[in-house]
Amino acid sequence: MRTASAALNATKTIKIKAGDTLSNVLHRAGVDETASIDVVQALKQVYNPKRLQAGQALTLNFEAAAATKDQQLADLSFEVSPLESLTIERTADGTYSARKIIAETQRELTRFDGTITSSLSQAAAREGVPDDIVKDFVRLFSYDVDFQRDIHEGDKFSVMYERTVTTDGRVVKNDAMSVASMTLRGTTLKFYAFRHQDGSVEYYNEKGEGVRKALMRTPINGARLTSGFGMRRHPILGYSKMHQGIDFGAPTGTPILAAGDGFVDKREVFGGYGNYIRIRHGSGYATAYAHMSRFAPDTQVGRRVKQGQVIGYVGSTGRSTGPHLHFEVHRDARQVNPMTVKFPASQKLEGPLLAKFKETTSRADQRYAALAMPTTVAQLSPSGDITKLR
Repeated sequence: MRTASAALNATKTIKIKAGDTLSNVLHRAGVDETASIDVVQALKQVYNPKRLQAGQALTLNFEAAAATKDQQLADLSFEVSPLESLTIERTADGTYSARKIIAETQRELTRFDGTITSSLSQAAAREGVPDDIVKDFVRLFSYDVDFQRDIHEGDKFSVMYERTVTTDGRVVKNDAMSVASMTLRGTTLKFYAFRHQDGSVEYYNEKGEGVRKALMRTPINGARLTSGFGMRRHPILGYSKMHQGIDFGAPTGTPILAAGDGFVDKREVFGGYGNYIRIRHGSGYATAYAHMSRFAPDTQVGRRVKQGQVIGYVGSTGRSTGPHLHFEVHRDARQVNPMTVKFPASQKLEGPLLAKFKETTSRADQRYAALAMPTTVAQLSPSGDITKLR
């Protein structure tokens, strides 16, 4: 604590620069060497100073000693995250002591709605939807929606999810979506989260049919469709040739995801395909991924992979004019159009599970309706009930 004989008389805010150490920052702020050493040693008891990031702001309060009028550092504080901050204070004996301060938090529901004018990502950004929620939303709908061709001006989206916030309103973390919907040319797709007895969460439509399909149509996030399935003039060979997959343009290094659960049965440099992986799935399906810049670890032949697992990275190896993913779906050893083939649902709820799901959707719909305005949030009690709206 500050000594009673000292008076606070100056506050400085210093930003960490690239290559800075805490000692550098303290010296730049006018803290003497002895105090700097004490501050660094005190901080080390609760936090590694090497974790300080460029751009991070430190607030330093100085006070004038009653006897000499020299300025002394009274305390230093900075925020590690919205949830956690650190304070180093000068004690009565002239040394420094550090402590963590954990903010009080609460859970709340929030809902965002938007109208698409050009793309979902732009519409979501305009409404303030966090990036991690947008990614989860896209992944959820990618089983049923071709985000290049199915999205039109005037289509709508809505999402409700739980988040943890500090009492002063800063978001600590966003939790999983509980309700998500898209209205495409007047047809609405609406999905609900449902927690199973083993703790796993899956998404289902209003009929209790699993959203997750055996295979994803777009095993890459944020890419654009650059070439469809069918006859085309080959960009390198110069003549018409059957294009037996679809191409997604994306920057080199963009992660490529396994479209479904299965086993790797081919992983090699494969002629014009360049770096190539083929995965065997159930029911006669396989998927292939070409032109990778490199393979991800744990994708050796014979290894099991899970849907959504990163198996490689976008590149331009083989017969390619630029970085992209060439993606194929094989059914009974023949290539089929990934955008039109109908994939079976992963699961369909029946009996007691379906009844429990209906109860879940009823509660979710009530909360969803209560959050009709995009900026409205509902505070949740520990049991998950809504306690108030604001």
